[in-house]
Formats: sequence, C-alpha cells, structure tokens
Amino acid sequence: MDDKMQDNLEVSQVSKIEPQAPNSSIKEVKEIKPENPEFEKVLKEVRQELIVEGYSAKTLKMYMLYSREAMYYMNKPLNSLGKQDIVGYLAHKKEEGCANSTLGLIHAAMQYVFEKKLKLKVLDDIKIPKKAKTLPKVLTRDEIRILFSNTHFGRNRLMLQFMYGSGCRVSEVVKMKVEDLNMKERIATIRGGKGNKDRMIILSKDWLHDLKKYLEKKKVKSEFVFSKKTNGKPLTTDTVQRIVRKAAAKAGINKHVTPHCLRHSYATHLLEAGTNIRYIQSLLGHSSLNTTQIYTNVASEQLKKVVSPLDKL
Repeated sequence: MDDKMQDNLEVSQVSKIEPQAPNSSIKEVKEIKPENPEFEKVLKEVRQELIVEGYSAKTLKMYMLYSREAMYYMNKPLNSLGKQDIVGYLAHKKEEGCANSTLGLIHAAMQYVFEKKLKLKVLDDIKIPKKAKTLPKVLTRDEIRILFSNTHFGRNRLMLQFMYGSGCRVSEVVKMKVEDLNMKERIATIRGGKGNKDRMIILSKDWLHDLKKYLEKKKVKSEFVFSKKTNGKPLTTDTVQRIVRKAAAKAGINKHVTPHCLRHSYATHLLEAGTNIRYIQSLLGHSSLNTTQIYTNVASEQLKKVVSPLDKL
C-alpha cells in the first residue's frame, strides 16, 4: 500500500497517551456529556491551569477526560467528596478491566484536580498497584535491516529510519519540521519534547542524503518532514503507529513492533556499541538516568545470547 493510500485510510481518533505515559487505551474511557455546572466550572479552570503550567496536549486531554468521568460517576457536590467516593470510582475502573498503568494516570489526574485545585485531602493512603516492570521490546540489527529493505523508498521508509536512527518519540516525529534539521552539522532540534523540553539529536549522513532527494521530488511541499501527500499536513500519531505495524508485518517480523520499539532498539544498540549512558540519556531526553539504565538490562539479555568461543572449538 503506498503512502497516499495510507493517508486516505486515516480516521479521526482520540490521540493515545505519549509513549512513555502508561500503556492505556482510550477505549477504556467513556466520554460523559456535560450536565453539572459546578463540575464544568471546575474542569474549565483546571484545563486553563494545566495549559499555563505547560502540560502536553495529550496529558491535558487525558486528565480532563478522567476527571470529568470521575466527577459524574461519583455525582456529588465536590466539597462533600470523601476517600470512600474515590476508592469506589477506582474500584469501578478496575472492575471494567482498567490496567494498573491507567489507574496510575487516573490517580495522578485526581490528585491534581481534587488535592491541588480543590484542596480536598481525599486521596491520602489510597494505594495504586504499581505498573509491572517489563524489559523494553527491542529488534535485532538484522530485523532492523529487514524492516527497512521491505519498505519502498519514500516517506514511510525515511520515517522508519528516522525513528530508529534518532530515538525520537512518535509525538516528536509527527511534529518534526524541515527548519529544525541542521543538515550541515547533521543534527536536529526537538522542540517542546516530553516535559516541554528542547534537546538535540544526531542524524545519519546517509539518511540526510536520501531525505534531500525525497524532499526535492515531493509534489506537495510542507513545513513538516513527514506529511500527508494530499495536503502537506502533519501525520497523526495513529497513522505512524499503523505504518510501523504494517511495515513489520510485511517484513515478516513476528514481534509487536511500534514506534517506541524502534526508540528502544536505538538506545539498546547504542549502549551495546559502547556509547556512554549519559550521552544516551541526553539523546533520549530522559530527565533521570534511572529511566535510561533499563537499557543496561536489555543489553545484558542480548549478551546472554552470545555463544562462547570455547563452544565453537
């Protein structure tokens, strides 16, 4: 399927949470129609405060969605809410099959609204199950090569190569503009990444060469590096997710391949090549080194697969 057909398949969906946010699905949440003036007044104020404080659009969307749902589910004057009301709502979400990671997000949203905004101490001692710690899914170098070789030259292959070659989050990929690429220095600036922070990333010399050829031949010009062929508008994160899945399936890779999987592969392969973990932390845009250090465990798992030369005698 070519790029244009991919674009035409787009459907309007609510954006998913950022790759590093909990792995929850928007399907777990049901939009509730506004009815209560008190609730809507508070929600409007909360939304404005989240914007001023620099929360990302996706985090803002999810905080508002879960906060509204919680208010209407409990359906009581806000100043009369107690701990048991909150516990009841969380239990309801758990019974619906809500993942622990999603419960964590709901808890964070409720802390902001009920404790920070309304000054209600109703979440004290409410413990949320911790998200299960799993090693990141990583592709081998051979799988990366197969993925690229089975994708025709053009936007999609360049995008796959960019995600693996830069370690960018999918939310950063769709916002990448041509003006943010320094082709001479082979670097790019990620503007307003997670936590609203800018950072620098490195670019591949070969990739830049191919990108220049692609941009020169591109019929519909755009300020975005990866855009729709029909109108030059940026791709959605859902479209990128779908492109990655289809490319992996076409390549015969029997793994759950996502944009974040390519980011994990980038970090792991850098670490295996001896790159200083502090550099990797900076390139990935991690605030804490602890987040980056999970890749040392992945690299260790890869090392266990190496056969001792003694066994080859």
